[in-house]
Amino acid sequence: MSSFDVSQINWEKVDGLIPAIIQNSSSGQVLMLGYMDQAALNKTLDSKLVTFFSRTKQRLWTKGESSGNHLSLKSIAVDCDNDTLLIQAEPKGPTCHTGTESCFDQQQDSITENNHSSLLFLSQLEQLLKARKGSDPKSSYTASLFERGTKRISQKVGEEGVEVALAATSGDKPELICESADLIYHLLVLLQDQDLCLDDVIAKLKERHQ
Repeated sequence: MSSFDVSQINWEKVDGLIPAIIQNSSSGQVLMLGYMDQAALNKTLDSKLVTFFSRTKQRLWTKGESSGNHLSLKSIAVDCDNDTLLIQAEPKGPTCHTGTESCFDQQQDSITENNHSSLLFLSQLEQLLKARKGSDPKSSYTASLFERGTKRISQKVGEEGVEVALAATSGDKPELICESADLIYHLLVLLQDQDLCLDDVIAKLKERHQ
């Protein structure tokens, strides 16, 4: 996580309570808006779990303390006026108390599936694969892959990689698309099997791009 200077915040300007916009670190989707006092911000930084000051309960409240749907802190940035925070976090399950991924999902329902962000879809797929770990192998193909272990998952990645290369060599673009989808899917499963995620891969790509 990049360094964050707490002293940048103008606490007097915000009357001791700063708004914090929570954004999915993988997809960029806005998840919710909360408020933090200095104690909530310090606890967030120390625990790496996003914590707010509840204006209704008048106490600190760590997101997911009851549901288990925590927000794991990735980074914090303050805006140009030093009175609003943008927090990048990895959601552990639905963020909204209604069971949706975002507290703004109702507004997003009108957006057609074709217009959804590709990164958002990959993030949703990754969360779905993570949820399959430990599930009954008979319940889904993904669960059966996890049950068969790393060696089998790695083998599937290798097989799909070969299929991608063959499709490209033959000039069969529809087949190339299908095989590429299979490769990406199995790669995401392998990353989850190794307790890694797409963010880790993207971070390495960013590092190489510098």
